[in-house]
Amino acid sequence: MKYYIWIWLLMPVCVFAQDNNSITGKWTTIDDETGEAKSVVKIYEKEGKYYGKIVRLFRDSGEDPDPICDDCPEDDPRYKEKIIGMEIIKDLKKDGEEYVEGTVLKPDEGRIYKCKLWLENNKLKVRGYWGFLYRTQTWEKTE
Repeated sequence: MKYYIWIWLLMPVCVFAQDNNSITGKWTTIDDETGEAKSVVKIYEKEGKYYGKIVRLFRDSGEDPDPICDDCPEDDPRYKEKIIGMEIIKDLKKDGEEYVEGTVLKPDEGRIYKCKLWLENNKLKVRGYWGFLYRTQTWEKTE
């Protein structure tokens, strides 16, 4: 009987530990060139794949606070759509400790990159590939 009590007491600790290893939730994107926060992306799981949409932009004064994606490819359904609310990460699959085989859109460039994500020291590494070239950003968990 005493063992069952311990299991129930420790269950919330186990559940919390599992949440720390998940990429789901809100992440502040940090520009790898300037070190500045650019947006908040909410990553979620849907039908076994992972997606991310922009829920907030950090804009300088004088910049449009709710811009549209003028630079998105014209044949992409996101062309001329609002960036806030836009799904920029699509179709990632969990493969061990990484999330792979998806794409990420960089709305300010209008480029779609192949991508993979992984957690490292409680931060999310986001790597976008264009051919053999790649860039990696480090995103920080946010509430």
